[in-house]
Amino acid sequence: MPPTGRIALLIRCAAAWLLDRVELFRRAGSFAAIGVVNTAVDFSIFLLGYQFVGLPLVPANIISWTVAATGSYVMNSTITFAAVTGRQLSLTAYGKFLASGVVGLIANTLTVLALSYLLPVLVAKLCAIGVSFLVNFSLSHFVVFRSGRGQRGP
Repeated sequence: MPPTGRIALLIRCAAAWLLDRVELFRRAGSFAAIGVVNTAVDFSIFLLGYQFVGLPLVPANIISWTVAATGSYVMNSTITFAAVTGRQLSLTAYGKFLASGVVGLIANTLTVLALSYLLPVLVAKLCAIGVSFLVNFSLSHFVVFRSGRGQRGP
């Protein structure tokens, strides 16, 4: 291959790599923006259940997470990962999303529980939300909404 052909190939490979990174950051940004809304929902329901209703820490956390995770599935399916889902919701995809979210829930609950011994409970909850963001985006991007080779977008 002549040098100009190699340079053209290198430029095409670099451009493809860069576009993949741009898309990853776009999805992470969208996921984070949706996460802000879901964080407000999660935190509000947790606060209501724990502080005002008097639920124990773990049940209050599980209830708040479940409500927020449902909203997250709907918004991420129709916005963040729309190119993969075709903006379609399905019970199967929702089940997969919740199943993968259980890992985030476990990380969230263990974090809030462990940090509650060191920090005020509400601060521990905020830290737990950050940990679950990292876990949930990774699982959503690389497992749940993964666009595999040979799959066609909408």
